[in-house]
Amino acid sequence: MPNAPQSLAAEFQLRPVTSERLADLERFSAEHGKFKYCSCMRWRMTSSQFRDSTKEERAEALTTLASSGEAIGVLAYDEDRPIGWCSIAPRRAYAALERSRTMPRIDDKPVWSVVCFFADSRYRRQGLTLNLLNAAVDYASSEGARIVEGYPVESSSPSYTYMGSPETFRRAGFKDVTPQGQKRIVMRRHISASERTK
Repeated sequence: MPNAPQSLAAEFQLRPVTSERLADLERFSAEHGKFKYCSCMRWRMTSSQFRDSTKEERAEALTTLASSGEAIGVLAYDEDRPIGWCSIAPRRAYAALERSRTMPRIDDKPVWSVVCFFADSRYRRQGLTLNLLNAAVDYASSEGARIVEGYPVESSSPSYTYMGSPETFRRAGFKDVTPQGQKRIVMRRHISASERTK
């Protein structure tokens, strides 16, 4: 397998996962066991569904969603090899998130949610997460999204670090909109009309 390039940020491509790119998703899953264990279904399934499913069933469920045309996320590529992932979809698509008591909806506006990042270990600390987030926002915008929301955690947190850091979201133009008294951070980026028409 190739070594990581010296300067990834200027080289990788980012593409939404569609039915035409299922082979890329399957390759990414096969090469990254930690990703395949969850297959980014932790928030898409209810807690009981996730608990009672196998990693193979979760992977199949994600593939089925992509095959049906549902938005599931974006992949980053080093040439033709998928090396990074960001999960993004309308919040209503995430059953467990919709039921979450720690991250409840802050209003009734239709938002798209970013819930996960995963990067090949050889490509970390090279700006990959920020680029994935920007690509996810662009994808959501192309699908008609007006607001993109994330739930980052500080890097010192013992859990949920796969949801990104507040600094990454700030660098991508997100603002902290966490309700007073809520422990879990909520950050949003409003997509302007000019961005939607690009």
